[in-house]
Amino acid sequence: MIIFPIIIVLSLVFWVYYKVAIIKSDDGLTQAYFNGKSRICLGSFIFFFAINQYIFYQTQISLFIGIVFLIFGGTNLYTGLKETKHYRQEWKRLNAQ
Repeated sequence: MIIFPIIIVLSLVFWVYYKVAIIKSDDGLTQAYFNGKSRICLGSFIFFFAINQYIFYQTQISLFIGIVFLIFGGTNLYTGLKETKHYRQEWKRLNAQ
């Protein structure tokens, strides 16, 4: 299953990208919008990392830890999606070029 490590690395790279973009920005709305996007990336990283670790090890302890990571990653994904959806329209309106 080569797809999970690829998704894990990409989501980690995008998380770092959005965190750097937050630091570079002075606008509060842009920071909030990029924070939502970085939460999505972090949530997908944790979510797919949990799946990958269970597939790799397939032990009972990795199952329990994986379930905790799945819940935590899913919560971050859901919160990030809601936050991004909330700020997207206003951010697009103000940054239209």
